Amino acid sequence: MSDAPLHRLFYHFSEMPYSLRCLYTATLLVLGAGYLFALIYLFHSYSGKDGNPMTLSYEDVVIAYSGSGKDSRLESALRGSMAAMLPQDEVKTLVSWVRDGSDRASYEKTIKQMLDKRCITCHDGSNPHLVNLSGYDNLKKVTEKETGKGIFTLVRVSHIHLFGLTFVFFLVGTIYSHAYVRPVWFKCTVITMPFICLTLDIGSWYFTKLYPPFAWVVMIAGGGMGLSFAYMWVISIYQMWFARTPPAIADRVG
Repeated sequence: MSDAPLHRLFYHFSEMPYSLRCLYTATLLVLGAGYLFALIYLFHSYSGKDGNPMTLSYEDVVIAYSGSGKDSRLESALRGSMAAMLPQDEVKTLVSWVRDGSDRASYEKTIKQMLDKRCITCHDGSNPHLVNLSGYDNLKKVTEKETGKGIFTLVRVSHIHLFGLTFVFFLVGTIYSHAYVRPVWFKCTVITMPFICLTLDIGSWYFTKLYPPFAWVVMIAGGGMGLSFAYMWVISIYQMWFARTPPAIADRVG
């Protein structure tokens, strides 16, 4: 199969007009930037839940989907994505208040003023995607034990990822399909791999809530998606603009 003849409908990048190559290149550049920003956001959202904000670990993923089993949602956020939003002395005050029972009197005396100054600008309830921290009753909800992302949240995020990333990998895979890569089975595997990894990744979000070791599947599948994207991106750009025309293509063109 490594010496499979060229399919009659296969067109290499070198056989395409410059206008189409420019379109493909612009698409890859924008998608590449978008994927990079998505990785930065992913790291910011999940790292630090285990107490170490400099790494994205297995424990971070477990806590994100199944909870820590001991800390509250507020404590997890203060150690993770919200760690830089408050001075450390105020973080300690909030954590101590939660662990002491999060009573209303201390909230009215100390905690409310702190949150009004640092948090309410974003967490006032106007954005449905952010936790509402206005008022004691709303704050009390996030002082309960961390149980990870709720099922409804996972469903909402799942359908966004399934639609969005399928479209992204369809575009990248379509462009990459014009690259000359042998053996053919390897090329087909690379095109198919991100869709398999996407399904495993999102499916494992739910299984991690039931059995934490599935977090490894989330991490491995996410890495597989990234590697597939990077490989198709690099090969496509290289063959479009820098590589010599493969002999099989040159012979066909004459």
